[in-house]
Amino acid sequence: MTNDSMNLLPSVDGVLELTIKANDIPPRPLIIDRIRAAMRKDSPNFNYVGQLIKSDVGLAAGLIKTANSPYFGYHKQARSVQDALMMLGLDVTSRAVAAISLRKAFPNSAHYERFWDASARIAALSGWLAKRVQNPKFRPEDAYTFGLFRDCGIVILLRRFPAYTQTLARANNDSERLFTAVEQQDYPSDHAMLGCLLAQNWWLPEEICQAIRHHHDPSAIDLFESGLPLTSRYLVVISQTAEHILQQLTGASQTQEWPKLGSSCMRLLSLDQAMLAVLYKDGEELLKTID
Repeated sequence: MTNDSMNLLPSVDGVLELTIKANDIPPRPLIIDRIRAAMRKDSPNFNYVGQLIKSDVGLAAGLIKTANSPYFGYHKQARSVQDALMMLGLDVTSRAVAAISLRKAFPNSAHYERFWDASARIAALSGWLAKRVQNPKFRPEDAYTFGLFRDCGIVILLRRFPAYTQTLARANNDSERLFTAVEQQDYPSDHAMLGCLLAQNWWLPEEICQAIRHHHDPSAIDLFESGLPLTSRYLVVISQTAEHILQQLTGASQTQEWPKLGSSCMRLLSLDQAMLAVLYKDGEELLKTID
């Protein structure tokens, strides 16, 4: 992989729009456009944004729930959309709205219930881990958002190609090849690229988009010359560690990714086996709070 291929992520232009349509990537929800427009004003109108969110009961409830999530660690409780807005700010609110909208973007998705459940737990553990690591370069909110969007390309492939379930099983069990290499053997794209395209089109921060694109590539995480921003690397390793903790505690969603990426995760997060054991124990308590 060259530096150019790492650094040149496409912009949302006509070519990208065609790619999005060709791959059946859900369009960006209109409310994200409206919140983004409000954010660009010299004096953003929080009341207007609050009214937009309150017009969707599910979205309003989801935003309040996000603000009150234990893995963010806010000291006060949000009792209304306006409370949540003031606690989170417009930037984080925009990402929270995108995260809440993600599941709605795939209608009739009860078939993917296990995927959504695992993503929610990984996201929660990721936000919690980011707070535990206390690195000033990233925020728990970013880790949480990344955890939710990291594997959304899997649902895109499942929806478009029913036989992808067989490829997914092989990729999860392959101990040598990159996960995405297994996918590329069967399909013209992989879930990391498709997830990155969705994230870009939904206006998520570039660090999150790049982390989604390269979250199965050890060389992108380990090599400074790869060009992957340090923040993106931390997002990847926090999420991968969160997934590993979930696998250890539940025995579910087993993959071969920790043997491939675990040493990088331990190194970047300055963890040893004893510290990891503590995270297992504390993570178990956190999982009990996630519904």
